[in-house]
Amino acid sequence: IFATNREFKDTIIENHINKLREFDEYFPPNESFSIMTNTTLQSYPFVSKNFEYALGLDRQKMETKGLPYWFSQIHPNDLAIWMNILEDLMMFTMTQVKKEDRERLSFTWNYRVKNNKGEYLNLLEHQTPTYFDDYGKPVIAIAHCTIVGKEENKPIIAIAKMLNERNEYETLFHKNYSQKLLTTSSISKREQDVIRLLALNKTSKEIAE
Repeated sequence: IFATNREFKDTIIENHINKLREFDEYFPPNESFSIMTNTTLQSYPFVSKNFEYALGLDRQKMETKGLPYWFSQIHPNDLAIWMNILEDLMMFTMTQVKKEDRERLSFTWNYRVKNNKGEYLNLLEHQTPTYFDDYGKPVIAIAHCTIVGKEENKPIIAIAKMLNERNEYETLFHKNYSQKLLTTSSISKREQDVIRLLALNKTSKEIAE
């Protein structure tokens, strides 16, 4: 646990929040929403309006009550797994990624959240760290969340990617937390990147490079 507790006034974070608020005025209602997370204060300095459209939850409560309110909406069976994911990704970041490279990381995971009707929906979260403490620990991040289905059972998967020198995402960490047998899958992280590039219609030569 780090004791970092910094204000972000007059920093790049304040600029991010202002720009997110500006964009939010123009985004049409849809199943995707953005949130900014401050882990040291356990708060959400910004929650986009589509949070209410996608989940029917109170955006003001999300901003004022912070992490405890969001935790209460996560499926009980998924919450402990998600906490394990956060711990694993943080340990991976702090021990396996150089400090100067951490700002190029991007994290993805999924879990189920409860809407205002008491229904659990599958949510995919793509989080990009935007602010780091003196130790290089990501403490503030912007997350883009999308509802990707009802309560059907989906494997909970965590991924860490980093923009490489070619400005392309490269998978550094991939773990399936729901089906342990798949964690030893013969598909390597490199092969997963090849599959992703194939889906982007890259040629064999481009993928090889």
